[in-house]
Amino acid sequence: MKKGLLIAISAITLSVISCKKSESGNKNVLKAGDSTILADNGKVDSTITYNTDINGKKSIKTDYVYKATDGTLVKVVFNYKEKTMSIRNNNKTFILNQVESKGTETIYEKMDMKATVKKDSLILDQGNNIIELVKTKI
Repeated sequence: MKKGLLIAISAITLSVISCKKSESGNKNVLKAGDSTILADNGKVDSTITYNTDINGKKSIKTDYVYKATDGTLVKVVFNYKEKTMSIRNNNKTFILNQVESKGTETIYEKMDMKATVKKDSLILDQGNNIIELVKTKI
């Protein structure tokens, strides 16, 4: 009888201890921290793409290839820390500064050139020329 009571108390104690919830949470869940970029309105900037490696490490994708309607390819590199973007085509590089970020749209400008980034599209406006570009997967 004492042996059965001892086993029952041990089983109850073991189940109570094993069911205790941890305050620290799941260590494998990625937290939105320094790598999450917010727009000017305080919401997550949806124009930014994130990569996750096989170990779950999250990083920001910064370089893309865009294609114009005439088939021309343009390399675009975003520097989110300095809030700039560089556009490279025909061995010329233009660096534009971010002036506004709405979360779904980010605007970059320098002198007479303006670039509007919205999801997979990039619209360049330089004087009377408007060039529409679409993100490609090359």
